Amino acid sequence: MAGANSRDRQLRERAQAVIPGGMYGHQSVGLLPDDYPQFFERGEGAHIWDADGKRYLDFMCAYGPNLFGYANPEIDAAYVRQLGAGDTLTGPTGLMVELAEALVGMVSHADWAMFCKNGTDATSMALVVSRAHTKRKTVVRAKGAYHGAAAWCTPRPAGVIETDRSHQIFYDYNDVGSLEAAVAQAGDDLACIFAAPFKHDAFIDQAEPDPAYARRARELCDATGALLVVDEVRAGFRLTRDCSWTKLGVQPDLSSWGKCLANGHGLSALLGNDKARQAAASIYVTGSFWYQAAPMAAALETLRLIRDTDYLERITALGERLRGGLAERAKAAGFGLRQSGPVTMPLFLFDDDADLRKGFCFASEMLARGVYIHPWHNMFLCAAMTEADIDEALAAAEGAFAALKTQVRDLAPVEKLAFLSAGAR
Repeated sequence: MAGANSRDRQLRERAQAVIPGGMYGHQSVGLLPDDYPQFFERGEGAHIWDADGKRYLDFMCAYGPNLFGYANPEIDAAYVRQLGAGDTLTGPTGLMVELAEALVGMVSHADWAMFCKNGTDATSMALVVSRAHTKRKTVVRAKGAYHGAAAWCTPRPAGVIETDRSHQIFYDYNDVGSLEAAVAQAGDDLACIFAAPFKHDAFIDQAEPDPAYARRARELCDATGALLVVDEVRAGFRLTRDCSWTKLGVQPDLSSWGKCLANGHGLSALLGNDKARQAAASIYVTGSFWYQAAPMAAALETLRLIRDTDYLERITALGERLRGGLAERAKAAGFGLRQSGPVTMPLFLFDDDADLRKGFCFASEMLARGVYIHPWHNMFLCAAMTEADIDEALAAAEGAFAALKTQVRDLAPVEKLAFLSAGAR
């Protein structure tokens, strides 16, 4: 169609001149289908509008920050009220203490809280606190797990030197033997074990944590004096109103939080138990905007909604409705569709689709029908979604499966994802 995505294309051309690569980081659409928009204008509830004014039901939820809907009136009102009173000041407001109290009251392993801006801030603080507490260097973490974009953990190590990534040993998530071997290799230098709430790596099926694996991680930390860190940045408050591993009967020493903590306003946190309190007090971490009051006001209202509403039960029911409906429609169209992970954070992958050519075609067809999904990253549900939204997505999926069926034999390899079939992941 003439003029389709015209403003988005113009913005991309302008960005190329003034932004390295035109875009960077996890919100770059460089590894998405070519018709995916890069720039957006606004969001409301469960929907976003791209730079050309096209409206989409958004299953990415800003890659997780949107829990209660874009532009949630109650949360944003709290933010705006505090913005009028004061935001970035010479010191924090009392909201910082209130928010720490609220989180300590909600998260069962937590005795204290420290605030920052991004998930990477929180995970990096967890590593530093662990090293300060143990006086050791080595971190044990799962292969392929994402814990942020700092030099010690970035998945794209351009510009990173060997010492930035030193003192790390990797294990296979959910593999007790692999975890034990990594801990044994660390010996008496183990500072911490990092773990995700569940296996949510990109490009591959997600997996729930094996309770035996989670318990063994706790036992190994107890036996060695190391700290157990659960990285809740992505999954926090989408699986439970507590730390995710409490469902397994396992309490970490530290947990990192972010994304939906303030429903899209910039705030993240590190929570910890009394064991790590002295170490946390001894480290030097700070940021000019870490103590902003307005995001903390938004977070307090977000936590109130988490405590007082049935948001979790509703998004779980919606996720089950989506999963069941997609399974039916995929089967009817003759496709093997693997849906993995929690229903509130789904991932869709097709059978026999090493370079995701089916996934790319399906995602593009969904986009054309007004539904924004992701072909290789986990998605998110938010509390602003309704049964009607899910039914809209299922109707779009029925059409997308039908379109895929007519094209599947002629689909060309996805060149930008050739590294997947080449085994370079």
